[in-house]
Amino acid sequence: MWKKKAKKTRVTGFDSDNSSGDFSEANHKVAEMLDLDPHQSNRTGKHNRETEIQENGIKRHSYRTSLPAPMFSRSDFSVWSILKKCIGLELSKITMPIVFNEPLSFLQRITEYMEHIYLINKACSHADPLERMQAVAAFAVSAVASQWERTGKPFNPLLGETYELTREDLGFRFISEQVSHHPPISAFYSEGLNKDFIFHGSIYPKLKFWGKSIEAEPRGTITLELLKYNEAYTWTNPTCCVHNVIIGKLWLEQYGTVEIVNHSTGDKCVLNFKPCGLFGKELHRVEGYIQDKNRKKLCVIYGKWTECLWCTDPTTYETYKKNEKRGGEQKKLKPSEDVIKSENDDADDMPEVQDTVQFIPGSKLLWRINCRPPNSSQMYNFTSFAVSLNELEKGMEAILAPTDCRLRPDIRNMENGNMDVASKEKERLEEKQRAARKERAKDEVEWHTRWFHQGTNPYTGTSDWLYSGGYFDRNFSDCPDIY
Repeated sequence: MWKKKAKKTRVTGFDSDNSSGDFSEANHKVAEMLDLDPHQSNRTGKHNRETEIQENGIKRHSYRTSLPAPMFSRSDFSVWSILKKCIGLELSKITMPIVFNEPLSFLQRITEYMEHIYLINKACSHADPLERMQAVAAFAVSAVASQWERTGKPFNPLLGETYELTREDLGFRFISEQVSHHPPISAFYSEGLNKDFIFHGSIYPKLKFWGKSIEAEPRGTITLELLKYNEAYTWTNPTCCVHNVIIGKLWLEQYGTVEIVNHSTGDKCVLNFKPCGLFGKELHRVEGYIQDKNRKKLCVIYGKWTECLWCTDPTTYETYKKNEKRGGEQKKLKPSEDVIKSENDDADDMPEVQDTVQFIPGSKLLWRINCRPPNSSQMYNFTSFAVSLNELEKGMEAILAPTDCRLRPDIRNMENGNMDVASKEKERLEEKQRAARKERAKDEVEWHTRWFHQGTNPYTGTSDWLYSGGYFDRNFSDCPDIY
């Protein structure tokens, strides 16, 4: 096992007596799910449970807390020679050196939506539809939180590739499939083991290179159904942008408007993920509101997608903002020469991270990010949840579908630190996929997805990929040979 390097942990958000006790309550609930001390649960990411848990047919006591090998340095590599001809173009067809990847498939990255599943459980427990929407909004924000400082590119899934995850300790099971290669579309389906929710969707990330940055525009609908209340919520994710892909330190931001619609009540949550702006004051900030079907604002939501999310009533929020603006006008500062000069620098300097979210008295905490393991910087900035996703226990191979990501030799070798072998395997798999596509075209045979089918989202009326069922019956006899 490689040596772990200590890393300073940044404290996020404010602890306040005015938070209505929700912070303490939320932490205790998560801890109870994981059988952890609530005050120690997020320090190391270690899950020291005494009771056995059966995942994917394998009985186990805990999940790993480290990768087999540390992250490979990217400092000696330049991506400019590959990207310089791609400015303004869509990048899904561009082959990148493996050193810019992280040892996870995009299907596994999607599974990270489930890290904060306690928020879905919380939504299921609330009788008040406003509190349910607050929990769903927090879940939607938490779903992108794992991307913070994750500048490595997940592997493009091969056509027909799948990933499954069953977590009895967290109360869900999850299945995803790469249903299209050009354009790349990933479909997923998850359900509560207590039959209390269904979470599903399809994602088509549109990637573009803009000279200094790569922008990932999310396409596709995400749907959460709370079965007890016969409610369905839909939304799309914000746009993600990675800066300084050519020169300088990589940094990431999310921006755009996310609208979460409750199709049963007509309630809507509008969340504005703010771009960092000239002086970086808005970096990572999220602000929005929940309104009823008559467009009456019921509450205001604010925070950072990298830290925490709070809510308060609209009157309190407006009063606070007016007072803040009045005080700010008295302290206006002119931009310094250094700031003006930086606009013309070769690299887009990452703005200094501003002080943590300013707490508004009377606010209720909706969500707070989990601290990452102390050696996260040597593990592609993975969360504890992400570290466990590609773990392959003895005996699991006989249970999994032969198309599961855990069995991909290029990802497995990269995770183990065998970069040369991983690169060769990646090339082999891509060539195998191209040869299979040519063979199908020659024989005039169409590709048929195994676990999902194209249809219409029943709530939005838009095109979607829907789960066909049957995966967990484990009849994998007709799965394609993609590895």
